[in-house]
Amino acid sequence: MDTAMTAVPLPATAPPQWTPLLGRISLEQLPFLHEPIVAATFAGVILGGIALVGVLTYFRLWGYLWKEWFTSVDHKKIGIMYMILGLVMFVRGFADALMMRLQQALAFNGSQGYLNPHHFDQVFTVHGVIMIFFAAMPFVTGLMNYVVPLQIGARDVSFPFLNNFSFWMTTGGAVLVMASLFLGEFGQTGWLAFPPLSGATYSPGVGVDYYIWSLQIAGVGTTLSGINLLATIIKMRAPGMTMMRMPVFTWTALCTNVLIIASFPVLTAVLVLLSLDRYVGTNFFTNDFGGSPMMYVNMIWIWGHPEVYILILPLFGVFSEITSTFSGKRLFGYTSMVYASIVITILSYLVWLHHFFTMGSGASVNSFFGITTMVISIPTGAKLFNWLFTMYRGRIRYELPMMWTIAFMFTFTIGGMTGVLLAVPPADFVLHNSLFLIAHFHNVIIGGVVFGTFAAINYWWPKAFGFKLNKFWGMVSFWCWVPGFWLAFTPLYMMGLMGVTRRTRVFDDPSLQPYFIVALLGALLIGAGIAAMVIQYGVSIWKREALADKTGGDPWNGRSLEWSTSSPPPNYNFAFTPIVHDLDAWADMKQAKVGRPTEGYRPIHMPRNTGAGVVLAGLSTILGFGLIWHIWWIAAPALVALILGSIIHTFNYKRDYHIPVDVVAAKEAERTAELERLGKTQGAAA
Repeated sequence: MDTAMTAVPLPATAPPQWTPLLGRISLEQLPFLHEPIVAATFAGVILGGIALVGVLTYFRLWGYLWKEWFTSVDHKKIGIMYMILGLVMFVRGFADALMMRLQQALAFNGSQGYLNPHHFDQVFTVHGVIMIFFAAMPFVTGLMNYVVPLQIGARDVSFPFLNNFSFWMTTGGAVLVMASLFLGEFGQTGWLAFPPLSGATYSPGVGVDYYIWSLQIAGVGTTLSGINLLATIIKMRAPGMTMMRMPVFTWTALCTNVLIIASFPVLTAVLVLLSLDRYVGTNFFTNDFGGSPMMYVNMIWIWGHPEVYILILPLFGVFSEITSTFSGKRLFGYTSMVYASIVITILSYLVWLHHFFTMGSGASVNSFFGITTMVISIPTGAKLFNWLFTMYRGRIRYELPMMWTIAFMFTFTIGGMTGVLLAVPPADFVLHNSLFLIAHFHNVIIGGVVFGTFAAINYWWPKAFGFKLNKFWGMVSFWCWVPGFWLAFTPLYMMGLMGVTRRTRVFDDPSLQPYFIVALLGALLIGAGIAAMVIQYGVSIWKREALADKTGGDPWNGRSLEWSTSSPPPNYNFAFTPIVHDLDAWADMKQAKVGRPTEGYRPIHMPRNTGAGVVLAGLSTILGFGLIWHIWWIAAPALVALILGSIIHTFNYKRDYHIPVDVVAAKEAERTAELERLGKTQGAAA
């Protein structure tokens, strides 16, 4: 065996002891008994949970939530639940980031800071896992779920039950990640769990098992959601909406879901192989007996690089919609925008090796992947110029969605340029394991995905709830976030160029401390931005009467079909399926002064709510918990129940119902009266 590999030290902690009743659970696996930070967090969560349950019980909301939300197959409600899940997990992930920034700012001049190595390694691992899988992915999936069927004139997605099941599977994965905070531990491997560190020899605890099963469960939900949305876009577009008349957001959603379907099975497969190494003793990724850790690195990044485009492409669509709407004109270069999205989709599978130029593949391989990485920046740059040309000579309205879009343009451009720098293999050799890489990654993810999500929330909130978000608190959040981001990550760029490595807990060089203090101040400013955002939502709900949409469902003078419906839209979306004649279908209808149909309604066929998704996802989560802790008497019955439950659900034939014509007519008459009161006669029948 290679001596370099045998030099890796074995873990100081022994594997958890196993008992037939509790598996690997013991008092030593309860971190809140011996870690004050975890104990305080545990107490806060328990008190908050008791308060939440008390409020829901006092106001008798359990039945309402179960009937109207938890079991709903309405794509709009599922989209909103995805967004809520993303926001909750985003706050948890940010708390981990703040802990890291504080630890690194303190750990100088002989101080060990306040996090021990075991805890610090868990924090940076779980931060990455939560932010990518359980914050960014729910944001993106939620936006696609809510907006795409409305934009294409559909009443729901192709497979409504599957949509509900996908959401609860994602939630099940998030529950397991959160459980690791109070029972056991999370991995100490980094967010991609590279072997041999993630193997049973070097990580004998439950941390990597939490990682595996939370991602497997959530990954099933994401894959099924991708299939669902792809089928919806291809098969359920309104008459006349050809592919080249689809809104750009729908196009980017189409590309994203192609990427999901093609890449997430790779993640599933690589985690299955890692599971076999840990549970059965195979040697796929060990550093002996024929195993190859680098095979894992290749496979995880073959999923991992398309994943970053899965996250950013839908937000490119969001920025396209917002730029066009708030510039008051058609998007410049629509065709080139579509082809740029397709090119990015294809090229995203040809760049994965740039994540590990340092593995030693040789100059030829590194050169190929360096060139493809630079090439993929071309269609991204084309998009940026299209947005700028759309703004050129437009009557720009600087509402909050447009503010976030402009902030994205500045921030993402810098992140893209540092990405092209890292695409040069010799530069990457120097910067790969440094804080420069951390700054670059956050530059594109925060500048693109996070800013894009905030733009989208401010843009579509009036459509979802019937009232605008408070602009003052939105601006406070904006002006905390944007300078806060640059304050937090510019020092990381500088230290990365000086050679400071990432994932380091304690530092010897006191000259670095001022940089970390500035980065901490930036993180605190971002925290203030998050707090202002939460206040913005609260104030807006409190003052929703004053902020109510008085335009009949089109507060921004939008251009696509979702703005033709009421705000919020009825559960059937459209009483009559719209007929599309041009790109920007709603703007075309307004220009042609198309009137709403006010008679001839028919019963509307709709999918029925079901609790099967909650039950099956719950059983999957219990199965994952049993497998993590080796409690076989829980895992085996959960697996059997999951299989039986799936079979039983196939015999449920009461999956649909019809909305009576008089109900549709009454709702549409109410909408007609509202539009007449506002002096409007246009609008799709919804």
